[in-house]
Amino acid sequence: MDWRALGLGVAFVAMWSSAFTSARIIVADAPPFLALSVRFLLSGGIALGIGWALGQRLPRDRAQWVAVAIFGVCQNALYLGLNFFAMRTVEASLAAIIASMLPLIVAALSWAFLRERLAPLAAAGLAAGFAGVLVIMTARLGGGADIGAASLCLIGVLALSVATLMVRNASGASKSGASKSGAGNLWIVVGLQMLVGAVLLFPVSAAIETWQVNWTRTLLLAFTYTVFFPGIAATMIWFVLVRRIGATRAATFHFLNPFIGVATAALILGEAVTARDLIGVAIIMAGILAVQISRSTPALPPLPE
Repeated sequence: MDWRALGLGVAFVAMWSSAFTSARIIVADAPPFLALSVRFLLSGGIALGIGWALGQRLPRDRAQWVAVAIFGVCQNALYLGLNFFAMRTVEASLAAIIASMLPLIVAALSWAFLRERLAPLAAAGLAAGFAGVLVIMTARLGGGADIGAASLCLIGVLALSVATLMVRNASGASKSGASKSGAGNLWIVVGLQMLVGAVLLFPVSAAIETWQVNWTRTLLLAFTYTVFFPGIAATMIWFVLVRRIGATRAATFHFLNPFIGVATAALILGEAVTARDLIGVAIIMAGILAVQISRSTPALPPLPE
């Protein structure tokens, strides 16, 4: 067993999943779009600085600029923007569960619109994953969860799923959002994507938000963590992991997202976790793992036209 890869994968998922908890803390004391815009400016600037120090330069081919634009809009402005906005009223654990549907939605959209065949294991995984989400959502909505805000989280993950498919088919992009041809300047590409998010969200914040921030130690700690760990460290770990074991095998670690997201919110925020939540999380994890394992096997030919 590659213990280093295992450690990197778990560290990446822990940082990714914990971002929902830190976001929940941030939006309790600061306007969500303003906070996210500043985070993108800082994280994007740091990423560009790291890339420049490593000798990386601005993209020169169209595929990389396509990735910058699509992921800047869909991942940073829509996916993260809608999640930050929704988490004023949605619990971090529920937002993490909805976001963990990404591999399931990508697989479902690939089958529905790109005519990709699903292996039996993948089909079973999709059914199980969505069933697990249904188990949790029916209980949460029945318990008074904000259905409108939860819908924003779902729209966000749908936007990121569509972006993933668009870039993958336009330029053979990897799961990090950068094209294979741009493997030598990934930090620059990621930094530019973050700056696109900042440019789009700042005007929205100025138009609809009151820039009033409750400066607390908790806010500063959560914001600093969000900038340097989910924003920078997780990106670095993902690049190392993909180079070590490949993007498909690295993506298998996503099956841990529901569990770690719920556990982090429970431990830090004190969010309640019911037996039904645990059952649903276990089902989702099994579904995601089945989908990802099926992707590591040779693909079936596309359906005939």
